[in-house]
Amino acid sequence: MMQKLGWALSGLFGLFMLGASVAPKLSGMAVADESLVALGWENAPLLLIGVLELIATVLYLIPATGVLGAALMMAILGGAMATNLQGQAPLYSHTLFSVYLGILMWVGLILRDPRIRAVFPLVR
Repeated sequence: MMQKLGWALSGLFGLFMLGASVAPKLSGMAVADESLVALGWENAPLLLIGVLELIATVLYLIPATGVLGAALMMAILGGAMATNLQGQAPLYSHTLFSVYLGILMWVGLILRDPRIRAVFPLVR
């Protein structure tokens, strides 16, 4: 049951990243560029960011590379949080959204992988 819930959370995280973050960047949607310009990042390397997000998301969803993907994704989420802080975006809805995603991602990984639970036990 715990593993199924973990995969469900991981799947939700993956779908969100692919649909709401990776796809707009890789397809060149105006909303991706406009969002970063509004935060003070002119000429952001959208294609590079999108490819890095795609790689981290795919690595996260593969059981053998899940921890690597999660670590890489945390770096990306940290960068997103720093960008929102610098751009003075609203705290709870924008700036801390990276924290919310990170929690969802790690809870999914912990629940789906007993090896991770051995390192980070949910209960003692």
